[in-house]
Amino acid sequence: MSFYPVMPPDVTPGCAEDAALGLLGQAGMVAVRVADLASPCQRGLGRDGRMALTVAGAGRIRSGDLVVWLKPVAVAPAVVRRDGRVQAAGHPADHARLGVAEERLDELCGVPGVIDQVARSVVLGGRVKGAARRAMSPALTIRFNLLMTLVPDADYTEVMAILLDDLVLVPWQRPCRVPTAAAACLWREALGPAPLERLRDLALAGVDGEHRSRDYRAVTVGDLEVGSIDGSLIRVPDSPANRAAFGSAGTADDSSPYPQLRELRICAASTRATFGVTTGPAGAGASRDKGEAEQVLLDKALKDYRYLFTPWRLWAMDRNYPGVPRIKALLETGTHVLIRVKDGITLRRAGDFLPDGSYLAEISGGGITLTVRVIEYTVTVAGRDTPELFCLITDLHDHVTYPARLLAQAYHWRWIGSETCLKEAKSAITGAGPSTGPMLRSQSPALVAQEHAAWVTAVELARATARAAAAIAIPARRGRRTRQPVHPREISFTAARRAVIASVRSGAATASLPAALTAANRDAILANLARRRVQVDRHRHRDRKTKARPGFPAGGPRLATRTAPAEISVCQSLTA
Repeated sequence: MSFYPVMPPDVTPGCAEDAALGLLGQAGMVAVRVADLASPCQRGLGRDGRMALTVAGAGRIRSGDLVVWLKPVAVAPAVVRRDGRVQAAGHPADHARLGVAEERLDELCGVPGVIDQVARSVVLGGRVKGAARRAMSPALTIRFNLLMTLVPDADYTEVMAILLDDLVLVPWQRPCRVPTAAAACLWREALGPAPLERLRDLALAGVDGEHRSRDYRAVTVGDLEVGSIDGSLIRVPDSPANRAAFGSAGTADDSSPYPQLRELRICAASTRATFGVTTGPAGAGASRDKGEAEQVLLDKALKDYRYLFTPWRLWAMDRNYPGVPRIKALLETGTHVLIRVKDGITLRRAGDFLPDGSYLAEISGGGITLTVRVIEYTVTVAGRDTPELFCLITDLHDHVTYPARLLAQAYHWRWIGSETCLKEAKSAITGAGPSTGPMLRSQSPALVAQEHAAWVTAVELARATARAAAAIAIPARRGRRTRQPVHPREISFTAARRAVIASVRSGAATASLPAALTAANRDAILANLARRRVQVDRHRHRDRKTKARPGFPAGGPRLATRTAPAEISVCQSLTA
């Protein structure tokens, strides 16, 4: 079709298509007079109606004319049938994209079109064989898996409809429709877990690289960045295969209602971003208790993600991980630890109390003895003491650079980093509340591994979108954070997840559309997300800690919440 002004004077004929696409990218909409629309088919709409109307002329639009406003869906070569019908070459699976999330993925991995690159190396199994064009493709299946984990209330057909959206309305050369749920299941089995696991590893490495190149720290201990490590259980459907592979925790006879996948997450405390994930059985089915199962996963993390344990990171861990050989293995990487010690662990004091109230002690186990620094403290909220003593050990012996109170304040970020990271992530999957049913959908261990890898990746793409929005956010004009830069954790995770879904629905991020058009769509989404902020550091405390969103039925009980700064009292410093 002709645009008017037809073309800028300096555009050569060979560049006419590029110039037209550039105009389309700048505008984002196409306006055509109703009077200029015509059917190119010689027999009405043709036999099956699969055709597109064309523009018969390029009359100038004047005020009062009836105009059709068109949203670009795809740019594809035309196929003109003998009867004059105009259709599109190709397949909708080649045009579907994940909107702003896929742009973030390409940026994290440093590879344009990384999903398509991974898909090209896929060897399909199961009942999908050969290279013939079908309703789905490996790349579409990968994108389907990622999107599926962000829309927990949607079934397979609904997820596919969101992903393909208006693309199925294009009159393709070969008839196309939204793939059925059965087709999605068939292709998930044929794809297997390896492509999603590879994509997850690429994305998580990119998240680590982004944090290395930018200072996202909201909490520091001297010159160290605080990270957190914690485990979690993910309920999976109760099939015989899942029960045999994962078992369940909490019962000696493996009689829990659902099998459970155990995972260990390595997180950035300040942004809640995930650097690494390892998985394994829940525990009881493998004759291991919770502590033993999570310690095995930590050993695996030290092998698979050794590059994360750098000298400029301090890892806060809860009481299930200490074990002297394991602590020694951590310290041999050059990294630093801040670990809460279980009750009953023997710490032999190796000197007088230091000026900040901490002291050096020896901890032994497995034939190994380490000298650690011990910080003991209590927490008071509005004059009310917690019923337990906090006892931390660390390899940071310099009490001047790393005073006890600073380390005690940093340990609080283990909860902010790990527990809140897991709570946010679980908000994106089904049944994340306590004892409400399986969280994942997959009936076999291989598909559980595939879905879990997709879930981890998709959640991190939502967080990456929030970080991109924070980078362009305008600081607050009033309030506690007046004129302060917007930190990524101030951007609502739920809003970021919904922004990702909305960008897929918008259809303005397909492969064939002009870069300027997708960039304009991305900027609009990020600008809107940058205004969706949550209030942080509210100093809210509850007697009962929650890891999932509690229900609030009418007239039901509510958790008592106190709002006041937490006062840390290092024990020996009170009497020194």
